[in-house]
Amino acid sequence: MKTFYELLAQEKESLLKYPAYVSLLAGYSDYKLDMEERKLAVKFVHIKTFTCDPILVEFYREAEKVFEKNIYQLDHELPKEKSLREAAINKQLSKLDKLVLKLGKDYALMMHMSMTSYKEHVLKAHHNVLVDFVFPIPIAGITE
Repeated sequence: MKTFYELLAQEKESLLKYPAYVSLLAGYSDYKLDMEERKLAVKFVHIKTFTCDPILVEFYREAEKVFEKNIYQLDHELPKEKSLREAAINKQLSKLDKLVLKLGKDYALMMHMSMTSYKEHVLKAHHNVLVDFVFPIPIAGITE
């Protein structure tokens, strides 16, 4: 299996933006990436370095080093209007998915699973203990 370090420098730089794009997409579900979501995303990238599948460790170590820079840069470069922003991010994520496939099916599967859990974590940045108490069972549209 190929590793993250076998990619060309430009490919590595692009792939390291993956968590930032996912964070921006998740955070913009409510039209903005607020400070709480941003802090949580930074913290979660750090945690992923220790909790991810072993084949992704080197990726997350490198992504953590440039995450804050990437998220600020992308946040300023991307369109502000929600539908245009989502379209631009989804276009980039599609390109990154193709790039990940260069590293093999197993790597691509682990990356996809990891980014999905990452997105869900950022989406829950505003999760509230009171909501858990009042609605202990998840209800679509209310608690999710």
